[in-house]
Amino acid sequence: MSEIRILLVDDEVEILNMIRIALLKEEVGQVLTAGSAAEAVRLCREHRPHLIVLDVMLPDGEGFDVCREMRQFTDAPILFLTARTTDLDKLTGFSMGADDYITKPFNPLELVARIKAQLRRLQLIRSAIQAKPNIYDFGRFSIHEESGQLIVNGREVPCPAMEYKLLVFLCSHPNRIFSKKQLYEQVWGEESLGDENTVMVHIRRLREKIEINPSHPEYLVTVRGLGYKLVAPKRGLPQ
Repeated sequence: MSEIRILLVDDEVEILNMIRIALLKEEVGQVLTAGSAAEAVRLCREHRPHLIVLDVMLPDGEGFDVCREMRQFTDAPILFLTARTTDLDKLTGFSMGADDYITKPFNPLELVARIKAQLRRLQLIRSAIQAKPNIYDFGRFSIHEESGQLIVNGREVPCPAMEYKLLVFLCSHPNRIFSKKQLYEQVWGEESLGDENTVMVHIRRLREKIEINPSHPEYLVTVRGLGYKLVAPKRGLPQ
């Protein structure tokens, strides 16, 4: 991966400086900063950062709306960093396309560790794509690992990194049932500590991308009391 670019979005200059200093000490890469929603979207379009840290409460709008807009043109991991701490806020953040949600007050070292973990996962995904040029064809949609593309009805659909990794995992294990706990540990790569709601939100977002009717899924189905499985057509095998 070329030099990492990280975009920090917060209207508190002290927080931006604190995170920037912590990242520079770790030599993670180039750090860009924005203090408003409009500036964040502009910098994201112009510089295509590899990862975004995003506040929810901004002077000219909500970070949730910024995240939703960014998801129209980038699949970079987005980490919310905010004083909004309710479960509803967290679920809203994930439903808008976030990959992580961190509440203030926060430990800068923990934030840097989470940023580095997201970047490692992104690198692993890209490495796996380069090493395994598989195509999983499920009829209505297909996953092209070599190019990192999700194609639905012949059209490429943007897919954030963790959604993509979850879908690749399910595609590579068709017709097998996985609990939310198993999926979290397999895809996120860490022990599940009450984070199963993260899986549920990502499943719903994937259904919105691949299903004809997300409320009545035909591919990514729920097996009541057990978990989820991806139902493969007879030809749904990697090429």
